[in-house]
Order: sequence, then C-alpha cells, then structure tokens
Amino acid sequence: MPDDLLDSASDETDLPDVSALLAAAVSGVGGAERPGQVKMAEAVAHAIDSGEHLAVQAGTGTGKSLAYLVPAVRHAVARNTCVVVSTATIALQRQLIDRDLPRLAESLKPLLGREPVFAILKGRRNYLCRHRLQVDAPEDPEEILFDPQTVSAAGRQVQRIHEWAETTDTGDRDELVPGVNEHAWRQVSVSARECLGAQRCPFGTECYAEQARDRAGDADIVVTNHALLAIDALEDYQVLPEHDVVIVDEAHELVDRVTSVATAELSAQAVEITARRCGRLIEEDLADRLKETGEALAPVLADLRPGRLDVLPQEAGVSLAAIRDAAHACATALRTTLQGAGDDAERLGAGRAALTSLEEIHDTAVRFLESFAGDLASRHDVVWLDKPFSDDSRRPVALRVAPLGVGALLRERLFRQRTTVLTSATLSLGGSFEPLARQWGLPAASNESDESDKTGESGESGGEGAPIKWSGLDVGSPFDHARSGILYIARGLPSPGRDGLPEAYLTELSELIEAAGGRTLGLFSSMRAAKQAAEELKGRIAQPLLCQGEDSTSQLVKRFAEDDATCLFGTLSLWQGVDVPGPSLRLVVIDRIPFPRPDDPLSSARQRAIAARGGNGFMAVAATNAALLLAQGAGRLLRSMDDRGVVAILDPRLATARYGSFLRASLPPFWTTYDSATVKAALRRLDAS
Repeated sequence: MPDDLLDSASDETDLPDVSALLAAAVSGVGGAERPGQVKMAEAVAHAIDSGEHLAVQAGTGTGKSLAYLVPAVRHAVARNTCVVVSTATIALQRQLIDRDLPRLAESLKPLLGREPVFAILKGRRNYLCRHRLQVDAPEDPEEILFDPQTVSAAGRQVQRIHEWAETTDTGDRDELVPGVNEHAWRQVSVSARECLGAQRCPFGTECYAEQARDRAGDADIVVTNHALLAIDALEDYQVLPEHDVVIVDEAHELVDRVTSVATAELSAQAVEITARRCGRLIEEDLADRLKETGEALAPVLADLRPGRLDVLPQEAGVSLAAIRDAAHACATALRTTLQGAGDDAERLGAGRAALTSLEEIHDTAVRFLESFAGDLASRHDVVWLDKPFSDDSRRPVALRVAPLGVGALLRERLFRQRTTVLTSATLSLGGSFEPLARQWGLPAASNESDESDKTGESGESGGEGAPIKWSGLDVGSPFDHARSGILYIARGLPSPGRDGLPEAYLTELSELIEAAGGRTLGLFSSMRAAKQAAEELKGRIAQPLLCQGEDSTSQLVKRFAEDDATCLFGTLSLWQGVDVPGPSLRLVVIDRIPFPRPDDPLSSARQRAIAARGGNGFMAVAATNAALLLAQGAGRLLRSMDDRGVVAILDPRLATARYGSFLRASLPPFWTTYDSATVKAALRRLDAS
C-alpha cells in the first residue's frame, strides 16, 4: 500500500464497516440482502484495501451494483479520493447515475457524515460544442459521399439539435431522444484534438465538456465507459480525474472495447476529404499533392483481395509512404498558419479540425507501414482490407489495423497503475477465470480452488515491476437454475452447414415455438440466418414474429415484452442486450455455436499467434469467444426469481465435439436433456400455466 494511503488509513476507523453500510444501502432501496451480494462487497473491500486485483462473477439478481458501489463510496469518502466505475453500455450508465447512485447517496449520508458525490464523464465527442453550434461546422467535403436526400435528412436532424440546445443543461448526446445519426452529430461536436481549448474558445466558460470534467473532478464516484477508460490508458495525457481504484462492470466486453479504440482505418475517400478540408488554409499545391495520393490509393485498394494482409504489396507500400509524406507536409504548413491566426476563433476551429484529420491520416499511414516490420511472430498489429457488401456501398473500401492483443496495454497502463475490480455475470468460462484473465493481461493462476468453494484462481506476474496479484471469485446466483430452466441440446439434428439453416432446424424451431405458445427469443449467429428463419417461419407458426432490422432494436424488444405470444429473432445485440422478465420470454433458441468466422482477420491472426507460441489458438480465441456469447445468450432466460423456461441450442456439436465440455461448463447450471419430446412437453405445461 502506498505511503500516502498508510498515512490516511486512520480515517477509515471513523466510518462504519462495509457490512453496516451495505445493510443501510439495501434497506434504503427497499431490498433484501443476498448472500452473494454480501460476499462480493466484502471481497471488493478487501481488494481495495490490499491492492490485489479482483475478478468477480455475479449472476443476474445478485445486486452486484450495490456490492461494488458501497465499498467504493466508503473508500472514496475515507481517503478523499475518486473511484472510477466503467461500463460497456449506456443502459448500465443510466441505471447507475439515475437510480443506483442517487438512492445510495441518500441512504449512506447519515452514516458517512456527508452525502457522497457522483458524476458521469464521457469523451468530448459526446457533448454538444457551443462554439461549433454558433459558427457552424467547417465546410464538410464528406457530404459529396451522400445523396441529396441523405444530406437533407441530416440537415433536419441538425436543426432539431439546435432546438434541443436551447433547453439542455448538460449537452450530453444521450439525453437527445430520439437520437440523431453520426453525420448530423459531427456538425455540432468536436473531438479532443479539434477542441480549441477552454482558454482560447469564446465559449470556454460555458463548455459542456469542461463542465462535465469539473463535476467529475469534485466527485467521489465517476461513471464512465470502457472507451474513455481505454483512451485514458492509451493517450499520454490525462482524461479521467486522479483515481486509485477502477471498477470495470460488464468486464466481459473490456477487451473488445479497448481493441475498438485502438483500431484505425485508412481509405482513399478519407485522404481526399482531408485534402479538401485543409485546401483553403494552406498552399494549394500542398493540398493537391495530398489529394493526388488519395486518388492513387483507390485503384491500389481495389486490386487487393479483402481479408488479412500478412505481406504488404509493393504498390500499397509506395502509396502509403506517399500519403504519409504529403500529410506531414500539409500538417507542418497548417501549424504555421494556425500560429498566425491570432484570436480568430472561426479560423482556428476550421484549422484544428483539418489538422486533426491530417495527423490521423499521417499517424495511421505510419502505423500501417510499421505493422509489417519484422517476421510474423514479432508483430503487434493485424492489417486487413475491408470491402463492404454491395448493399452498403456508402462505406468505402478501407485498410484497417488493430492490435493483436490488448493484454500488455491493460497490464502496464491499468493493472500496474491502480487497483482494479472486474465484474460481470459472465467471467468464468469452462469453469475458470483464466480464459478472460489471459486476454486482460493478467498472469497465469498458481492454484485452483475446489468446485464447491469457487473462490477462483490467484496468480502473480513476473517480468518488469512488482508482481501483479489477482484473485477470482464466483458468488453464484440467486436463481435455482436446475429447477427453473432446462438446457436442451438438439443432439439428433445434423451439424450446421454453410448454406443457411437446414430444414431440420426450421422444423425443430417451429415445433418448439408452437409448444411454448410463442414467447421465444431467437438468437442467431448471423443476420442472414435470422432473416431466413423469420421468412420461413412466418408461414408456419400462428404467433407474431419480429425480426431485427424491421424497426429499432429498442422498439422491437418493447413490442416483444408487451405481447406474450410474440417471438423476436435477431443477432449479436440481442445476445447481450435483452432484459425481459416475466411470461413474455419462456424459450431462448440459439441456432449454432457462435464461433468467429474462419476468415475473421483479427480472430484468425490471434489464433495463429497463440499457436506459434505452442498454445491452442482455437480454444484460447474461438472457443473462448463462443463460450462467452453462449453464456450471455443463455443468460437472457432467467431475469427474475419467478422466471421459468428452456434454452434450446440446435447445434449438436455442443454435445458431440471435444470442445463441447468446455462450452457446456460455461453455461448456467440448467437441467440438461437431449430429448426433444421432454422439452416440448415442458414448454406446453408452462404455456398452459
């Protein structure tokens, strides 16, 4: 423990312990303490006190938000410090800020001696920019990519933003309901690089983003998202307030969110747009030179096959080097121009936007060129060409680059810097925390506890710096899975193929839905499969059937929840984003094990890298990702103590393949059967009741 924490440790003796605070918090929200919640709160408190990282799995209904917020608030108040809580979804952010934290603060105020302060902080792009709103966005050459109808629609959305701007107190994009598309929002917001800075901006004292940062600086608990947490770790400048503890909720999504932030892309259109953006601010021949490099890149990319690139073709290398040099020359000239702009805020704003684009183009071109240095085993990035499908022609052909892994980044910039608690309903895969721990960059476990204890694993890292210590804890679930749910594995069906859903799958699915009286959430591995199933079954079943894409996902889920007979089919966002307790959901159907596509550039590269080091790339990457999604999908079934139903997995490989035991061990402990008749009879009884 650092010396400054030792000096202030006596402050803790003046406050009630975590168990007393948790009891007050639970009473304040009108709930009842659960054994798993108490166990988790005590473990979080121990992690904060000891500095040992904690991964804690807490099933739906445990009350994990209070279990980590109570010790976090106690620590923040006792040490006069800040604790950061990071989430993956807007829904959880809103739950914490609008419901959990206000009630918690009110309940704990008498015991803590003051009311805890909390705030939400997002990236600057999420806030309305008053300066951009007043002077309008710099002329956006990207509008040439859109047809007039699209531009007009964006104009109407921008007008609605202007009207909302007259009433908003926060400027937070998420408070604008209904929302607007990204093209419209870009007209009224700026990135951190584009921002003029509070001192130079005429609206600096009224800046929504700066006001949010000020509130966060005074808060005990700051709620943010995984993306901003990643930016705080990736960038050399500080984004979040000073803090010594991070709690990562929805931690199963941390690796994907950090990877997304660390991913860059480059297209011919992006280069040409950047050239036009700086064209009026620097010498015309410099901007024309950059524009020409973009035009030269287009045919080079058109000739490449989509997918992962292990070797950089000579023509692509020459084109990227030309873009790098032209962007550097433009940026150098533009910086000189900006130095002479004085207090001309409008010119400064346009210049900062152009300079940001130039720097991104330059840095991305450099990253592409450096990604191919050395042999395959020593590379840290994966490069691939992304060509859109014909029905998405507005999305340009682009080169993309992403880190092969983010474990080293998280290890050095998160776990070595501050105490971290990672929590989710799904962290233990195949009965172990290690599959996700490896992806996070945590060291291998040194021991395993027995199954009944489930205190998980602990380990410490060698290498540079002090050892990294962590432990895993599964506090279980309040649900009696074996009595409340059935896991049906359709062992008698054929293995899935590449040519859509087999007829046997459609027949089994329709019979299951009829037995359940509708009430079905269909989770498919692709949108193609979801649409095929919806089209085929609409003529076979009597119940209403909705398919993702027919309306906004939120509206579809709302309609599904309001009508017991309705079925809803969809893909990835439904696997993790649906919370429908009660009789509207009695059957969750999963069409196949959700392995990554074999040609997925990032997944295949990660598997290859692990295999090159002597590991099992398939199990470490493909099977781990599939297990995580399966557990999340199966978790849609039981959302309240009264829920009952069936999770049906149509893919027989879950029962027959060697990796099936690992995947089954990742699922909730439902009663398992392979008998279709038994399952349909159970569903009919549920429907009748």
